[in-house]
Order: sequence, then C-alpha cells, then structure tokens
Amino acid sequence: MSQHSRFVKQTLSRAFCLSAASFCLITPNSAWALFADDEARKAILDLRKTLATTQLDLQNQIEKLKAENAQLRGKVENLEKQGEDISTSQKTYYQDLDTRLGNFEPKTITIEGISGTVQPGEKKAYDDALKAFQDGNLKKADEGFSAFANKYPKSPYLPLALFWSGNSKYANKDYNGAIAQLQNLIKRFPNHPRIPAAMLTLGNAQLESNNKVAAKKTFTEIVAKYPDTDTAKEASQLLAATK
Repeated sequence: MSQHSRFVKQTLSRAFCLSAASFCLITPNSAWALFADDEARKAILDLRKTLATTQLDLQNQIEKLKAENAQLRGKVENLEKQGEDISTSQKTYYQDLDTRLGNFEPKTITIEGISGTVQPGEKKAYDDALKAFQDGNLKKADEGFSAFANKYPKSPYLPLALFWSGNSKYANKDYNGAIAQLQNLIKRFPNHPRIPAAMLTLGNAQLESNNKVAAKKTFTEIVAKYPDTDTAKEASQLLAATK
C-alpha cells in the first residue's frame, strides 16, 4: 500500500472517529433535552391541577366560613334581641313593682297648687267619687266626696273634694248644703284656682234659695276680683238678671 493510500485511510478513519465522537456527544444531550421538556410540561400540568384543586378547596372553605359567619351573626342578633326583650321585661316588671309598692306607701304630690302627702287608697277614693259625679250619680258622688273630706282632712285633694261636693249638692238641689260646703272651701282655700267657679255656684245656690241679696253680693265680688274672665262675664249676666 502506497504512502498516499495509507494517509487517505488514516484521514477517513480519523473523520469517522470524530463523527462518531460528535454523535456520542450530541445524542445524549438532545435526548436529555427532550426528556426535560416532557417532565417540565408534566410538572406544569401537575402544578396547574394542584393549584386548581387548592383554589377549589379554598373557595369551599371561604363559602363554609361565610355560612358559619352568617350563622354566628344570626345567633348574635338573636342573643341581642333576647337581651332587649329581657331588658324590656325587667323594666316593665320593676315599673309594675314600683307601682304596686307605691300603692302601699304615702306619696308627696302637688294638686293644682296644693302640696301634701297622699295616703294609700286616697286617690282611688277621690277618683271613685268623681266618676260617680261624671256618671250623674249625684247622691253617690256627694256621699263619696263628703266621706273623703272627713277621712282625709289634710289631703291635697281636699279643695277639689269640697268643690265637687258643693257642686253635687247643688245639682241634687241641696242648696243649703251646697252653700255651706262652698263657703267652707272659699274660707279655707281663698287662693285656690277653683274659687271663681265655686263662687259662681255659690251665687246660684243663694239665688235658688231666694236669697237675692247674698247672690248679688257674691256675683258682684266675682266681677270685682276676677275681671276679664269667663266667670266674671257669667256673674255679670246673672247680676243683671237678679235686678
């Protein structure tokens, strides 16, 4: 074999070896790259699946928490309402208790400018007599007011009891009794706001008793003491009628 042939053979041999070496070096890297891409895609898919599952779990947990929160709000609102109901019930109970206890205890009050202590049962006795008068049961009213005046001589309701007692007697045509009762009221409580009306009834009772002189005097006094009032106008008309 010539030297040239040997050179060509060696050159081809080296080239084949270099090509084989290159194939050996390149092929594993390419295979790894393909393998790495598949694994990455699989990892990404698995990650997406995991994230989706996790997101669904979180959403379910959120919905569950919302439901539990709503239930808690409902319980809190129910408890608050129960608390309000209990508070209202207790307030009503204690108010009722105070009212009941008050019926057994004296109270200091002011009635039309007259202050005094009201005993248990005192107001009811007055109210019962007044209701009888309003219902037209004049005899019962007169008896009730007279009994009240005797039983509660220091009551702040006494001026009113005397006033209505006098009016009851007058309406029942007990003119002398009305005169005595109303004169008693005027003497004992001269500054009471019912005095003008009491004097007017007194004058009428005197007039009905054929005591025109006393009636004129009473009507004249009303006009002088309480001018520019409706009571004074009525007294003036009665005074004119008695002449």
